[in-house]
Amino acid sequence: MRDLILLAVFFTLLPLAFKRPWIGVLIFAWVSYMNPHRFTWGIAYAFPFAKVAALVALVCLFFTSDKMKIPWTRETKLLLLLGLYFTMTSYFALNHDAAWGEWQSVAKVLLMTFITMMLINNQSKFRYLLLTVAMSIGFLGVKGGLFGLASGGTHRVYGPQGSFFYDNNDMALALNMTIPFLFCLYREEKNTFLRYALLGMFVFSIIAVIFTYSRGGALALAGVLMLILIRTRHKILAGCIAVIALFFAAPMIPDQWFSRIDTIKTYEEDASAMGRINAWHTAINIAKDRPLTGGGFQAFSPEVFWRYSPNPDNYHDVHSIYFEVIGEHGFVAFGIFVLLMISTLLKTNKIRRHAMYYNIEWGRNYAEMLQIALLAYMIGGTFLGRAYFDLFYAIISFVILLGVFVDQEVKATLEEHEQQAKRETLTYMKPSLVTAVSRGR
Repeated sequence: MRDLILLAVFFTLLPLAFKRPWIGVLIFAWVSYMNPHRFTWGIAYAFPFAKVAALVALVCLFFTSDKMKIPWTRETKLLLLLGLYFTMTSYFALNHDAAWGEWQSVAKVLLMTFITMMLINNQSKFRYLLLTVAMSIGFLGVKGGLFGLASGGTHRVYGPQGSFFYDNNDMALALNMTIPFLFCLYREEKNTFLRYALLGMFVFSIIAVIFTYSRGGALALAGVLMLILIRTRHKILAGCIAVIALFFAAPMIPDQWFSRIDTIKTYEEDASAMGRINAWHTAINIAKDRPLTGGGFQAFSPEVFWRYSPNPDNYHDVHSIYFEVIGEHGFVAFGIFVLLMISTLLKTNKIRRHAMYYNIEWGRNYAEMLQIALLAYMIGGTFLGRAYFDLFYAIISFVILLGVFVDQEVKATLEEHEQQAKRETLTYMKPSLVTAVSRGR
């Protein structure tokens, strides 16, 4: 029954994308982040919903006039350069076949990032996209939070199978990046029902992060909540909501959770932590040997460990976005990757100041939201190998689009002020003109 309902909903929505291609981007975001097909057991489970939605959006892109040119900002150029560099390193990959398979996945993510920047061409569509992304992952936060409370915290919270964030650590990262979205959109939303739905997702997503048992997730959550309290003007409201979430979660947290989190202080005694450190050394050694190309996608295989690892027997995933890029693509790609993140952070600051100066409240709030989400990725990604996480690249595109829309509103505001000044000048001059005409007579 679930399969039939999902297929019916999907194929009912899909025709709307042919008429309004930007809706195809929303459908793609929904099925990519919520992964509704992973909650079925029949024909829908393996159906390529995301591919179909992406293909429809791509085809319609060529036939619609409702689009804009790609905003060629510094961030857009760095994004394109990074994608081209990934292509180059794939030619020299140590694990050639697997590298090209991973390249295809990353290329699809980057392609949809650029399609998004063309089809989401006004602030209203942008808001709908943000709501779709936030509520898709927020739904998983509610599901995970309720599961954690119902099980008394004895089981870990995982993401949908087959998704980018099935692993408990990946799930924690996705939720931490979404929590700022949920809080900001809750503050901005005017619809009462939607507003409280976003608030509930915000609370349960905090609870779900705790019950993922992810140590990196716990650190990132602390950073996210602190940044929200620092950035937002609604500090009391944000603090109270976070306390409520922790109040419900705390009694359910078993001793094993505290034991796991406590291993952060004694990482030398933890086999998993030491395995990650060994993998980081391996990544550096690969890059030293191949500084321009690294090992290519999927470089961290047992064979490569035997060649480059200080401790070849301790084979372990790299578990860091930074060391993942260094090991798989070399120092140049790492520089582009870090520069892209720093440039995007600076962009959010610029947008925030610009919006504050011209009193564009929604622009300021969105800029703060995206900045915290990006910082959540940078913090959480320190201990997690998700350098090609689609939500990260989506956030880059959101920042680029936000800059365009804020600039558009600033331009419209300045034009309105200019027209107002002209009207006031004419109003001031009219009595003088009447007097001059009277005297002439």
